[in-house]
Parts: sequence; structure tokens; C-alpha cells
Amino acid sequence: MKLCAQDAGNWAFTNPAIPPVSRTFRAVAHLRVGLMSIYIVRLGAPRRPGEGLRLGTVRRPPRGVPKTDFAKRDYYDVWFPNLSPSAALVKEALGATDHRAWAAFSRKFRREMSEPSPTRELDVLAALSHQTNLSLGCYCEDESRCHRSVLRELLAERGADVV
Repeated sequence: MKLCAQDAGNWAFTNPAIPPVSRTFRAVAHLRVGLMSIYIVRLGAPRRPGEGLRLGTVRRPPRGVPKTDFAKRDYYDVWFPNLSPSAALVKEALGATDHRAWAAFSRKFRREMSEPSPTRELDVLAALSHQTNLSLGCYCEDESRCHRSVLRELLAERGADVV
């Protein structure tokens, strides 16, 4: 498959339903053609080449890890809880066992992200995605049941180049 800059907006490359292997291919292709992106990652997972500054969009820092080791252990470079769900909403997300409950969480999280401060922060990140590589992450194993999936959508809606 041939990739060009025009493919950056292709839904197959931004859709979280597409297998991560395809997103990994896209990330490598971005490095080759020099495009900038926001990578959506699992905190604590090994960093990818060119991933850029890693922002931890989590409510709490990792337990039992000294602050000086957050970046060394591939958690995050900067803690950015502003883009994490409220404590009550985190509890609701952890209890979401079916599609209906997850959809309710997504609607409520989008509502929280529509407040002025998070809206401006998402706008800044979307603009930065065209200038430099960044990554946003959370600890959840399954992105499809994590607020990262909603952040991915919100950033893409703002024109961010999201991998």
C-alpha cells in the first residue's frame, strides 16, 4: 500500500476500529514523509520512534513510581490531568460493562471536554499536531474502553493529525 500526505485524512488511518498494526504502519509512514502527529498511547508502554513529548492525561500519577522515573519508565514527560475525566466519571467508566453504559460515559466526558478550558487545550494540541509530534496517553489496556478513544475523536474533529 502506498501512503502519501493526502492519505492523512483517510478514515482508515484515523478510525480506532482499524487494527493497531495499521496505525503502526501509519506512524512509520509519517516518520518517512516528515508529517507531524499526535500519537494516542498506553502509558507505560515502550515509546515509538518519533513519538515526541508524552502527556499523561490521567487523574492520578502511577502508584509506587518515583516522580523522577515517570519519563524513564515510559509513563509520561508531563502530567496533564486537565484532559482526564473527573473522578466520578472515571468511576462510571470503570463500571461500564456494556455498549450502552460506555456510550453514556462518552457523552458525559464529551460534555466535560466542552467546557472552555479543555476546549482551548484541545484546540492547542490540534494546532501543535501540525508542527510537532506529541503523544497522549492513559493506563487503560483497551483503548476502545478508555477516554483516549474519545480524546482521539475530539482531536480529529478539530483537524488534528492523530495516529
